[in-house]
Amino acid sequence: MHSVRGQLIKRYFITGLLIWVPLVITGWVLSLIVSTLDQSLRLLPESIHPQNLVGFAIPGVGALLTLAMILLTGLLAANFIGQKLVGWWDKLLSRIPVVNSVYKSVKQVSDTLFAPNGNAFRKALLVQYPRQGSWTIAFLTGQPGGDLINHLDGDFVSVYVPTTPNPTSGFFLMMPAKDVVELEMTVDEALKYIISMGVVAPPPHPRVITNT
Repeated sequence: MHSVRGQLIKRYFITGLLIWVPLVITGWVLSLIVSTLDQSLRLLPESIHPQNLVGFAIPGVGALLTLAMILLTGLLAANFIGQKLVGWWDKLLSRIPVVNSVYKSVKQVSDTLFAPNGNAFRKALLVQYPRQGSWTIAFLTGQPGGDLINHLDGDFVSVYVPTTPNPTSGFFLMMPAKDVVELEMTVDEALKYIISMGVVAPPPHPRVITNT
């Protein structure tokens, strides 16, 4: 009797954990993001600071201000004058030692990841890693370039193999194109599968068979 009651209590406790842990972690992450973005309020003059206007702090105002600044910057940079200003800013930073190397590296990565016409993380792949017979999910990032193509025999692709459960760290590999399998799943589905350590499996996508 006590054993059955103990198993029920354990099951209820685990069920409660499965409900509360995602909620708590989600709330903590959102709180961290909002509090970080709220730091942008320091850019405002004290006379128009929301806390001075209403008499108390309003969480999330900094986040809205940050989003508005990003949208405004994108709007200004989309026209001819804005592009000239961005080009002038890039040239200015390129002349500053140390800042030049850091800024260029970060800009190249951000341009690759967020450019609408880019190919980074556009396809989910199945690759054998870290040894033959062991399979994992990777993402196509492009093709090798520069002097690398003079030393690679055949058709190669550049892939990023993320770690689990943190996909922001991983390994960059150049693999023969014939050794990678393109998956019928979206990048979002692949990321969920990686973060959940294989627990949240993506829905099956029926393959389209074409008659030749």
